[in-house]
Amino acid sequence: MSAPLSTEEPDTTPDLIAGADLTRPLDVLFVNAPLRDYGVRPRLNDYTLPVLGMAYIATYAQEIGGFNVGLLDAEAHGLGIARTIALINAARPRWVGMNLLAPTYEMSARIAAGLQPDIDLMVGGHHARAMPDRILADPRMASLRALVIGEGETRTAALLDDHRRRADLPGVMWRDRLLERNNVGLARAGDTASWLSPGIDTLPMVNRVFLPQDPYIADDGRTEANIVGSRGCPYDCGFCGAAVSANPDVTIRARAPENIIAELEALHSAYGTTAFRFVDDLFLGAASVIRPQMEAFARHRIGDRFVWDATGRINVLHRADGSLLDALARNGLREVALGIESGSDRVLADMDKRITAAMTERVTRRLLERGIGVKGYFILGYPGERHEDLEATVRHIQRLWDLADRLGGSFRASVFEFRPYPGTPVWTTLTKAGHSPDSLLAYSDVDLTADGADESMRARDEFNFSVGIQFGGVRLPELRAALARLTREQHARNRATGAAA
Repeated sequence: MSAPLSTEEPDTTPDLIAGADLTRPLDVLFVNAPLRDYGVRPRLNDYTLPVLGMAYIATYAQEIGGFNVGLLDAEAHGLGIARTIALINAARPRWVGMNLLAPTYEMSARIAAGLQPDIDLMVGGHHARAMPDRILADPRMASLRALVIGEGETRTAALLDDHRRRADLPGVMWRDRLLERNNVGLARAGDTASWLSPGIDTLPMVNRVFLPQDPYIADDGRTEANIVGSRGCPYDCGFCGAAVSANPDVTIRARAPENIIAELEALHSAYGTTAFRFVDDLFLGAASVIRPQMEAFARHRIGDRFVWDATGRINVLHRADGSLLDALARNGLREVALGIESGSDRVLADMDKRITAAMTERVTRRLLERGIGVKGYFILGYPGERHEDLEATVRHIQRLWDLADRLGGSFRASVFEFRPYPGTPVWTTLTKAGHSPDSLLAYSDVDLTADGADESMRARDEFNFSVGIQFGGVRLPELRAALARLTREQHARNRATGAAA
């Protein structure tokens, strides 16, 4: 089916390109593709998560490699495809770098097809790792010269160096169009680890000039920034692109406490930042990481000056003793984001979550009792989910809302329809069951307006995608009606308390 025609004017004003010296030739322009073509339908929301991974790569290429680097965040600026292509071609970079994600791949491919022929393309990201052969064979990717699997800082900078050969870079793939075969680079003996897993404490701090929306002024008036405290995840949740089985080359490592604190202090000094959000999987995902971090936070009186949010693992927090949870509260922890996912223990077992609904309720109670808010993520429609499982999840959310009301705390539920990602454990299960990759990649945004959920309730667009397939025993209209009800109620609770979405 052909794409709708864009009504967007292809303005080539370069103001939206961040971080580059546009008076000199541009070595590379990193481009974050929009989630949909906003030239066809403008976006409603004005905030999206910052592209920290891309900004790390841009910073490394700029500060360590000495290259002239720019970043165009088409999603943050709500750009359409035509304008994105026009901006890139007007800037005339030697290279364009893109982060490929399954829901935005079609947008990325359309942008790639519009590049001027003298611009070389490099790509990375979860989708590039999961489906390299498919991407290299895509005719819209004719300008693709390097597909980078895994962490990209060192190899991206090497690709920008004209004296480096991609054949010497491990995990870099390209298509030999003359011989019609795919090639992969290989490092010299003993040199692979330094390319694939750069020392996390040796990487330069992200240059925030590359992030147009970070730091930002939050709803409570604080200046807030997103931050990464670790890389890798030791768990294997069936639906997750960060699952350890999908990322065998990623070495799991946490930043040293003093390294993290130095970034907090630098952000506070430069921007007046007093609130931080740790977006990585591990910051509250292992006691061996949490304890030294909290000892360092206490030494530097972080809790007296700042507040911070983080993702956490329910099983780890369930095992934590009271003194550790007290230390988290004392050191400024404001809210924990938990992957609760379901109120059905049967579904949780299918997901390989290693938790139960009772465990989630106990962890939520212990956090709320200490004044720490909780945000729970939930998935509806996981493969094999039955009506009774869906009902258990709805009841579970209601219990957690009631628990927060009784304790005078905050519990926020973010509920989404299941969507499969290539490379994840459940993707393998679904394809073995007969689902074609094409059908599993047919992402579209979920419209809940027919069920009474105003689109503005959705908070951020990046999580509201579906492939339109019923994977469990609940029909999609019924599933989406439940999703709309929960969305409306959480939206009403946010409005009553003044909380952010």
